[in-house]
Amino acid sequence: MPAPRVLLPGPAQPGPAVLRAMQGPTIPLFGPAMDALLAGLEQPLRGLFRTSRPVLLASCSSTGLMEAALRGGVRRRVLVVVGGFFGERLAQVAEACGKEVVRLQVHEGRTVEPDQLARLLGGPPVDAVALVHSETSTGALAPLEALAAVVREHERRAGGELLLLVDAVTSIGASPVESERWGLDFVFTGSQKALALPPGLALGVASERFLARARAQPAPGWYFDVPRQEAALVARRPIQTPPLPLLYALAARLAAIDAEGGVEACWTRHAAMRAAVERWAGERGTAAGMTLLPPAGRRSASVSALRVPAGRSARALASTLLERGWLVSAGLGALEDDVLRIGHMGEVAPADVDACLAALDEVLRGRV
Repeated sequence: MPAPRVLLPGPAQPGPAVLRAMQGPTIPLFGPAMDALLAGLEQPLRGLFRTSRPVLLASCSSTGLMEAALRGGVRRRVLVVVGGFFGERLAQVAEACGKEVVRLQVHEGRTVEPDQLARLLGGPPVDAVALVHSETSTGALAPLEALAAVVREHERRAGGELLLLVDAVTSIGASPVESERWGLDFVFTGSQKALALPPGLALGVASERFLARARAQPAPGWYFDVPRQEAALVARRPIQTPPLPLLYALAARLAAIDAEGGVEACWTRHAAMRAAVERWAGERGTAAGMTLLPPAGRRSASVSALRVPAGRSARALASTLLERGWLVSAGLGALEDDVLRIGHMGEVAPADVDACLAALDEVLRGRV
């Protein structure tokens, strides 16, 4: 049977050019060839993250840089926004690193709003805020620019330093993330989401404020010590064995983003795919009993979460769609059998989303 078309909420399907690039030659860890490879990635990555700072390349999943963010960016207590599976993971990783966690709990499918965050910041003092920009488990997109402004205003009023740590795993490359202009202190993502690379590479950017705090931590660790990682990157002396095939793939993908018209063009394409799902939900999905979990204005550009009709199983729907050649996903955690998640990120096009939704129409009408 032909391979299914992949519309997962991650990992995304790498394109042919990316897969070909991964066959590049083995080169020494140190030397001119590695210097040239890393130098060629530098400016495109800064454009992707919208920063003038170095962009870290870590040989791990994005959870590795999540731990790095929390180890380096939290002195004692962190306010974590929890609105789904990965918000809760942020909280659990912080606790595992010995940090005190104040959870700001929001309903699944919802995001924290600026006024809510402002109120919570008036409670027990915290030295960092950590949140998920695009919650992969619910398809909800937080208003990151406005939330960052709340954090900065609270910092100004209360005095002291308040860092903002952002999981942008399904938003970097799919939605606007202005790391520098919005004053984000640590932002990280993974290779397997909107970048549509194989898993195994994490990318992140740290502010100068973050680095200063991380250097003062009493037990920074080694592998996830961000100042050590950044210094090694700037010196072109990697302290983690670089995953060469993924670096070649990243170079190819960044070139494709540039050819598409830059990251802004990627944002536009991803927004069009979100709009396609919204149209389907409004025109045909609702009639079949399927509704989008997040409200309008708070929906991810990279993954849509659709609540299934009463009496239907999200796992069964995903299985039936796979039989028709579409690989999508049921929910996570408590939403496992209640939500169908369609990923529209990476190299996926609006036409792919329309075709998948047409297949879902047929499944819901009992034509299979």
